[in-house]
Amino acid sequence: MFRRILIANRGEVAARILRTCRRMGVQTVAVASDVDRDQQWLADATVVVGLGGARAQDSYLDQDALIEIAKHHHCAAVHPGWGFLAENELFATRCASAGITFIGPSPRHQKAMGDKALARKTMKALGLDPIPGSDDAVGSVEEALRLADVIGYPVLLKAVAGGGGRGMRPVDRPEDLKAAFESASSEALSAFGDGRMYLERRIDGGRHIEVQVIGDQHGHALHLFERECSLQRRHQKVLEEAPSPGLSPEERERILPLVADVVRRAGYVNAGTVEMLLDAHGKLWFMEMNTRLQVEHSVTEMITGVDLVEWQLRVAANEPLPFDQSGIVSNGHAIEFRINAEDPHDNFRPSPGTITALEFPEGEGLRVDTHLRSGDRIPPNYDSMVAKLIVYGHDRNIAIARARDALARVRIEGVKTNIALQQDILTWPEFLSGRYDTRTLETVIGRRAPR
Repeated sequence: MFRRILIANRGEVAARILRTCRRMGVQTVAVASDVDRDQQWLADATVVVGLGGARAQDSYLDQDALIEIAKHHHCAAVHPGWGFLAENELFATRCASAGITFIGPSPRHQKAMGDKALARKTMKALGLDPIPGSDDAVGSVEEALRLADVIGYPVLLKAVAGGGGRGMRPVDRPEDLKAAFESASSEALSAFGDGRMYLERRIDGGRHIEVQVIGDQHGHALHLFERECSLQRRHQKVLEEAPSPGLSPEERERILPLVADVVRRAGYVNAGTVEMLLDAHGKLWFMEMNTRLQVEHSVTEMITGVDLVEWQLRVAANEPLPFDQSGIVSNGHAIEFRINAEDPHDNFRPSPGTITALEFPEGEGLRVDTHLRSGDRIPPNYDSMVAKLIVYGHDRNIAIARARDALARVRIEGVKTNIALQQDILTWPEFLSGRYDTRTLETVIGRRAPR
């Protein structure tokens, strides 16, 4: 096992990695931008190093500085968390060149899955059906028009290097495609430095299902069951649960072993998530693969009892996975609520500021992942997450009941939050019945908004 690692991230994910490292006896080097230097969680790290200005480009995205810090402090490995450099092929390559282990998949797999068009082609060749669409990047508006006629409207234009909904445009009619293509391509070029687009059939009313996977360097790969992430606003997840209430036992039995086998045959190493869309007929289609740990990994940990960060570290240190597939069992039900400093009544405007009071409930079936303590600030420079509240129950109804009680006992002062929205979701018939999809959250919010 590594003696010391660099955590190349900030906030909740950095504190999450640190907790596992402390339990395992692994020393940690934490980095902090100028606006993060006074965060109280940093005191738990072995070493804290300043990392430039407030802008991410000057701090958490500064590859030269991160690698130099890792070398100077004799870090054997770097954990990138999620966001920032977690799926950056160049950073993983540079770490390897510097003799530092990147705790994540190889640059080859990052490249194969980071290019969404290439990922579709790769998974199709391995036996996992992608949503019907283009096999390669679409080179022009004219080519997109021809393909859309074959695929059939409505279609979805998506950036090859996209993520988080950027570089994505729905198109209902041929006459709208040109403007959508140019707009999406321009946005993708600005956000990712890559304006290439691909095209796929738009599945309205689909459900966002993702399968947690992990592979080791000894030819083994496992799935850790699925999560449902369909409650989204502008492609940003608000609530996740595991297992999915919308996936049939037959489709679960079909797809989970297939995904694990595809990952094994691809030679994929470390944690990843295969994201899929469930159509109205109950069939799952491959969308993309995220080659990193995900925010919502916590619900998977709750139903499996696995510490995914520990497994990431062990796999990166060339240890074999500790179980075969039969040793991974799903028990009960878990729901994760993303508590953000934002105002749902003001178009979800971020609410940065100093937290003057912060209290979370404790008890059976409750887990809170946060990096913040009373007196800490939420700066305007990064994401506005305050915490993740995860509840567990022997079944979904128990988990929902615990969630109602737990959310009522959260106390956060100094910033506005989305807790009232999360409480409201727990009253929606669509959620309580388990019959919701990717349109539900925005539809219900729109229906209830004042006219």
